[in-house]
Amino acid sequence: MNWDEVQGKWKQMKGSIKEHWGKLTDRDLDTIAGKRDQLAGKIQERYGLSREDAHRETDDWIRTRDEKAAAQRHRAA
Repeated sequence: MNWDEVQGKWKQMKGSIKEHWGKLTDRDLDTIAGKRDQLAGKIQERYGLSREDAHRETDDWIRTRDEKAAAQRHRAA
């Protein structure tokens, strides 16, 4: 999944994001609206991470979601 897809499915993704980064508020997520840089910025702010680490976390999160989805599709086949 790329960030264009995340942005397009933002409302559906918000629950997963809140589950992963519990310090983000609903207001944060509404403001972010699927924008990767804004998500990383809020993660950086709330968790005290460097900008690079926050971006790495967002990349890891999306990769993990993709891997879980692929595993579920494989099991269903």
